[in-house]
Formats: sequence, structure tokens, C-alpha cells
Amino acid sequence: MRILLAEDEKSLSRAIVALLEKNNYSADAVYNGRDALEYLSAENYDAVILDIMMPEMDGLTVLHKIRENGNRIPVLMLTAKSEVEDKVLGLDTGANDYLTKPFATAELLARLRAMTRTQIAQVSSQLTFGNITLDQTSFELSSKSGSFRLANKEFQMIELLLRNPRQLIPTERFLEKIWGYDSDVELNVVWVYISYLRKKLAALHANIQIRATRNTGYSLEEIK
Repeated sequence: MRILLAEDEKSLSRAIVALLEKNNYSADAVYNGRDALEYLSAENYDAVILDIMMPEMDGLTVLHKIRENGNRIPVLMLTAKSEVEDKVLGLDTGANDYLTKPFATAELLARLRAMTRTQIAQVSSQLTFGNITLDQTSFELSSKSGSFRLANKEFQMIELLLRNPRQLIPTERFLEKIWGYDSDVELNVVWVYISYLRKKLAALHANIQIRATRNTGYSLEEIK
């Protein structure tokens, strides 16, 4: 699951991103409301964490524009204010939930899970292709031969492949989707994680494989 975090306090932003990635989320961070809108228009996200007090454009204005455009993405608002009126205004503008700083990290994760629960429940928690199944709630890749609990990036890569079986996914798409389009990560990091996944599929005696198309990308195919 990919999260956009809009928080102008950079030390807090780094801490939240580290927390999210440790819990198998992918997170992109921006530091003002205008960038938040640009990222949302250019990329696909599963949820947004918005600070209210941000430069260039405040979080409530960002939220209003998101909803005005018909985007129903789950939004969690962060604020240093605790007045009831602020919470009511945020919720009435279209926020799904509200969290006042300072907050416990466990509460942030719990609210994020609750906020996205309906969205996740709309699709099966399992993706299956061939004799391989990926459980999206436990992050386990399995077959009748066994199972592996995947690390964050491995999970996101195989999830993308399993959601698009037999389709060629450009290498750049993996970078954009998982590391973010402004990341300075080299293309060869994708190959490294593909290698990890291939070894796990082999250990699970998979009847599917990750096929490489030279200088283009990867696809998930049945073994013939």
C-alpha cells in the first residue's frame, strides 16, 4: 500500500516515513500543500496523511481540492490544534480521520489501518497466479511447498506483478511505484529485488516465473 505524506516538519516527516516503511507501506514525502496536489495528480496512492499547517497551501485547502475533483482517497489529517471546531471543519471538508500532535506511533498505524480497511476489503486479501498465492494482509508468499514472509520492497514488487499477470511492466514503473518518481535509486536495484523473488519462487517450486524483456521490463508468466 502506497501512502503520500504531506508534513512540513522534516524531522517528523522522516520519522513517519521510517515507521510506515518498517510496517510494509511505501511512502512518498512532500513538505507543502502544492506539492501534495501535484503528486496526487501524477501518481496513484492508496491513502494520504495531511498536515493542516503547511506552507504554500494548507492541508484543508488541499483536502477541499481533492474532494472537489471527485477523488475519494482516504485522508488522515494531522494537526497541532486540538479544538473541536478544527476537527469538525476537517471532517466536514472530507477527511476520513483526524490525529492531533503529538501522537503515539501505534495510534497512527491503527488509524491508518482503520481508514483503509474498507478499501482493502473491497478486494480479496489474496492474489493467486499459478500455484503461488500472496496474502496481502500477512505479506506471505506461499505454495503447497511452503511460504515466505516478504520484506517491504519484495512484497510490493510481487504484488504489482500478481496484479498484472502476463503484462510487461517497465523497469521505470517499479521505481516510480515503489521508490517514488523523484527517487535517485538506480535501475539495477529493481533487478536485485527481482533476483530475490526468483529465488523464493524457485524454493516454492512455482509453476510461474518472472520473465525479463531486455532493456524494457518484467512480466509474470506461466512456465511452459
